[in-house]
Amino acid sequence: MGIDAQCIGQHLQLAQRLATLAKAGRIQTEGVDDEIARLRQQWRGGQAPSPLEALLGPAVDELDRFDRVQLEEVVQVCARSKSLSAAGRELFAVSRTQRASTNDADRLRKYLAKFGLDWEPVRRQADA
Repeated sequence: MGIDAQCIGQHLQLAQRLATLAKAGRIQTEGVDDEIARLRQQWRGGQAPSPLEALLGPAVDELDRFDRVQLEEVVQVCARSKSLSAAGRELFAVSRTQRASTNDADRLRKYLAKFGLDWEPVRRQADA
């Protein structure tokens, strides 16, 4: 069976599953989102999403591997830090010694914003 036939078969299975789960015969966005989340978890071997996946959702797939690996580490540091400043000091420990101004919190805030993230949701993810 060719790849095209496999894709068509998988799309038909997805459509049938969504139709089966549909409320009142109508496929709702919520059901589609739930099914996508279920499939993503299945593809990960049943593992829960990483904190970054939980924060960004499907947008995480649009990141280059380089950015994703770096951002995963930043999210982990933020998760265990008590404040934005503490996380910034840890993340910029070397470069801050070479700068005239060491506003690590502002640097980290701007870095997170580059990916559409903010300190509070990242920090709350640690408690989830």
